[in-house]
Amino acid sequence: MTTNPPPRTARRMARFLGALALTAVLAAIITEAGVISSSGTAKAKQPITRTDAGSFPISAAVSVPAGADVVYLSGMTPSVADPNAPKGSIESYGDTATQTVSVLNKIKDALAAQKLTMGDVVMMHVYLVGDPAHDGKMDFAGMMSGYTQFFGTADQPNKPARSTLQVAGLASPGLLVEIEVIAARVP
Repeated sequence: MTTNPPPRTARRMARFLGALALTAVLAAIITEAGVISSSGTAKAKQPITRTDAGSFPISAAVSVPAGADVVYLSGMTPSVADPNAPKGSIESYGDTATQTVSVLNKIKDALAAQKLTMGDVVMMHVYLVGDPAHDGKMDFAGMMSGYTQFFGTADQPNKPARSTLQVAGLASPGLLVEIEVIAARVP
């Protein structure tokens, strides 16, 4: 013979189980939204923040919050711009501006393969070889003319932190530009 609990106890138990189920559902929703981690530690979904560098089209600093997805792209060099020019010549790859645009388009494609955009770039390292057409000095203005087509525009206002260096040479003759980037997104 089984005994049923008194009606008052059954109601209390039903309320308790209902509250427990509701708590579990809310915890799952909050965890999925990223407000609480599965370990129960509270975490706020923080955005990536950029500190402007005045009128210059870079960020002075970029802060990437914990938990963001970070992607490191290896240095990329330009594609051949003029296949009729002598192989391995600057003319075959183009001037610094042409090479910069070529490299940034390659980076844009590589980021797209990772479901990222140029707006997700948080850090950039630009390596420029001294250009014989500029007395062996890097063509910073040429690099900037290509760079500003991709960053700090009305369509893509985000600007990465960036370093630009003149180097003695790159992997192949004729190359004037190599760029590597770090991109991040908050899930």
